[in-house]
Amino acid sequence: MGSFTATYTGSTGQPRTVTVTASDLNDARKKLRRRGIRATDLQAVKAGDAEKGKPAGAQNNGIGSINLNALFEKTPGIKEKAVFASKLAALVDAGVPIVRSLDLMATQQKLPMFKRALTKVSLDVNEGIALGKALRQWPKVFDQLSIAMVEAGEAGGVLDEALRRLAKLLEDNAKLQNQIKGALGYPVAVLVIAILVFLGMTIFLIPTFAGIFEDLGAELPAFTQLLVDLSELLRSTVALYALGVILLALWLLARFYATPQGRRTIDRLMLKLPLFGELILMTATAQFCRIFSSLTRAGVPILMSMEISSETAGNAIISDAILDSRALVQEGVLLSTALIRQKVLPEMALNMLAIGEETGEMDKMLSKVADFYEDEVGAMVKALTSMLEPAMIVVVGGIVGSILLAMYLPMFTVFDQIK
Repeated sequence: MGSFTATYTGSTGQPRTVTVTASDLNDARKKLRRRGIRATDLQAVKAGDAEKGKPAGAQNNGIGSINLNALFEKTPGIKEKAVFASKLAALVDAGVPIVRSLDLMATQQKLPMFKRALTKVSLDVNEGIALGKALRQWPKVFDQLSIAMVEAGEAGGVLDEALRRLAKLLEDNAKLQNQIKGALGYPVAVLVIAILVFLGMTIFLIPTFAGIFEDLGAELPAFTQLLVDLSELLRSTVALYALGVILLALWLLARFYATPQGRRTIDRLMLKLPLFGELILMTATAQFCRIFSSLTRAGVPILMSMEISSETAGNAIISDAILDSRALVQEGVLLSTALIRQKVLPEMALNMLAIGEETGEMDKMLSKVADFYEDEVGAMVKALTSMLEPAMIVVVGGIVGSILLAMYLPMFTVFDQIK
């Protein structure tokens, strides 16, 4: 791969230059054509002259030379994308030109990657490139859902309406995710604190009392002796080896989950977990119905809507079921029939989908299904929280009580000896 500098004429009639990375001149021309650029001059850049020939203050656009700082930049989350879509919809609805709107959004953006992307998208749109096509050049910033909604809005001449729907959709997804994270955050934090307290008391407190009882000549009860032995084990090199084994196992598990087969295996097990498996299924169903409904209502083709919905399912098994259904729909099978054959999504959702297909109001029906399952997820999360909170209190009390019991039991032996 090499770098090539292209010179072309901008919309203002002024010459412009851009650097692309390609295997040869033909590959460089193809990449430029995909960006809507017709180069008047295209030359290879030598490795030693790559930085010298780069204009001062030039920014990496994702196609040129690699920007090492970009590897550690934060990518925008759902909340940032929702705010962007909402503000852009308001500006477009107010009659502000799209290029001016993008420039305003770029100046207000704090995330460096997002700011750089909006600046480049504004330049591309000013050159005559469609907004959706310009967004596709930044896959780390704009996901397939956002791009599809924008392209559908551009095709139908209702970009402001499409952006408002996108903002609402992203806000609903963010609300659902925050609801789950917020509910599970407290029990997890309590469990971590309980483990740290147990380790701290076992490693530092138990040995002190064990030395005192040894000086007194007291015979340690079996439970106390067990904790003393555990304390010695945790303070030995064996604990370091055990910690290394645990970290290695977690790393191997993460690498296994990163593979397609590994993710399918683990996601299949996750769906079979008591309570949590049902929560995962209902969350994925709500997201699929909400996203698919929004995409079809915006005018996105049904096959593309299914592909995008599968990417946002959050579970490989559900994603595979949607993609397999997509292949059946492409052959002429009804969507509800195709999904029923997969036997993954809840029966109620599939029945409502079938009714929506019969009445010709599939998008409205799926929106109602999404509302129902979002409410169900909220109720289940609240119920899980109600059960986990007292369970965590019992765990913490049990840990602290066990340590105190181990320290007080030898005292009774000492008192008996004094008598």
